[in-house]
Amino acid sequence: MSNDFFSDLLASVSERGRNLLRRGGWSNTAPLDADGVAALCEGLLSGRGEASGTVLARNVLDAYRQLGEAGRLAFFETLARAFGPDRDKVERAIELWRSGVGGAGGNLHFASEPRRQELFRRLNRAPGGTGELVAMRAELLNLSKEHKNLDTVNRDLEHLFTSWFNRGFLVLRRIHWSSPANILEKVIRYEAVHEIHDWDDLRRRIDPTDRRCYAFFHPALPDEPLIFVEVALTEGIPGAIAPLLAKERQPVPAESARTAVFYSISNTQRGLAGVSFGNFLIKQVVEELRRELPKLDTFVTLSPVPGFMRWLKRETESPLGDDERALLKHLDDGTWVDDPDLVEKLRAVIEPLAAYYFVKAKNARGKPVDPVARFHLGNGARLEQINWLGDVSAKGLRESAGVMVNYLYRLDDIEKNHEAYANDDVVVTSSAVKKLLKAEGRRLRLT
Repeated sequence: MSNDFFSDLLASVSERGRNLLRRGGWSNTAPLDADGVAALCEGLLSGRGEASGTVLARNVLDAYRQLGEAGRLAFFETLARAFGPDRDKVERAIELWRSGVGGAGGNLHFASEPRRQELFRRLNRAPGGTGELVAMRAELLNLSKEHKNLDTVNRDLEHLFTSWFNRGFLVLRRIHWSSPANILEKVIRYEAVHEIHDWDDLRRRIDPTDRRCYAFFHPALPDEPLIFVEVALTEGIPGAIAPLLAKERQPVPAESARTAVFYSISNTQRGLAGVSFGNFLIKQVVEELRRELPKLDTFVTLSPVPGFMRWLKRETESPLGDDERALLKHLDDGTWVDDPDLVEKLRAVIEPLAAYYFVKAKNARGKPVDPVARFHLGNGARLEQINWLGDVSAKGLRESAGVMVNYLYRLDDIEKNHEAYANDDVVVTSSAVKKLLKAEGRRLRLT
C-alpha cells in the first residue's frame, strides 16, 4: 500500500508539472536546436517549482539527446560562454568582502559558482538524470580533445561528480553467476584488461570456488557497475596470466588459498573519468576477503604494463648499443616468442629496462610514466616482481613485450608506502626489482 501511495503521488506531481509547463509555453513537442535547449535551461534555472522543475529538467535532457554532434558542440559552447558566474553578483560580493562584513567570504564563494553547476544539479532531479549527465560528460570529454574552451564545463561536471559519487554513497556487491543477466552482460562488455570471449569464459571467472568478482554500485545507477575487480585465489604469487584464465585448470580449494590476486580492474563509465574508485575498491575487497577467508595472508596484483612498448621504442634513442637496438627490433614480430634463444637474449635486455621504466622513468609531473604503477603505488602497494612473458597474448606482446608485474599490498606497510610515494615520489620496491635496476645501471655506465 505504501509503494502504491508513493507511486500515485509521484505520478500526480509529474502530471501537475506537465500541466504547468503547457500553460507556461514550455511544452517540448518538436526537436530543438542548441539555442532552444539553452532557452529551456534558462527556464529551468529561473523556476522555483519542484514539479515543473522536474519535468522541465526531463525536457532539457530529452531535447539534448535529439541534438546531433554539431548541435551538442554548440550547446556545450553555450554552457561555457553564457552559464558562467553572474558577474554582477560576483562584483557585489567582492565589494562586500572588501568592506570587511562578517560572512562576506562565504557570500563571495557562492556568488562565484558558475550558473551551470546549479543547472546540472537541477537536471539531476529528473528521473534517470544522473545516468544521463554521466553520459553527457562522456560526450563532452570526446569533444573537449579538440575544443579546449569546453574545459570549464568539464571541470564543473567533474567537481559535482566527485561529490555525488564519493565513497559514502558507493555500495560494494559481489557479482555471482546468479547475478542479474543485465549486470553479467555489462561485465563482459566493460572488461578492459583481459577480454571475456563469451558466457562460458565469464562463468570460469566468477563461478568457481577460487574466483571472485566485486563491483561498486551507486544508488542512482543500481544496474550499472561503476568499477569491478576480478580476483583469483591461489596458493602463491603468479607470474603469468594464462594459467589463471586457462579453460582446463583445476580450481584451488578456497580453504587452501593463501594469496588473493587482483588480475583485472575495469572502470566502466567514461563520463566518470577523474573520479577515483579503485583505491577504495581494492581496500574494501581485501577486508571482505579477510573476513571470509582468514587464512589469506598475501594480496597482490597481476598487472599489465600497457605503455611499456611505446616507451621502449622511444627509449631506443637513448644510450643503447647497436647490438641491443638490433635485438629489440625483433619485438615488432610476434613470432620471437617461439625462438628460445632469442627469448633469453631479449630477457637479458628487457627485464633491467623494465625495472628502470617502473622506478626511474617519470612523466612531466615527476610521477612514474606507467598509469597502472601510479594507481597502485598511490594506494600504498610495493613494486614486487617483474614477470617476463607474463602475458603472451597478441595484446600483451603488442603493448608490453609480454611483461607483467606484481604489486604487493602488505597491510602493515600500506600507509607508510603511500606517504613515501605521495610526499617524496618514492617507488617502494622489492629486493628482486632493485637487483634488476642495478643491472640496468651497470649497463648504462658501460655504454
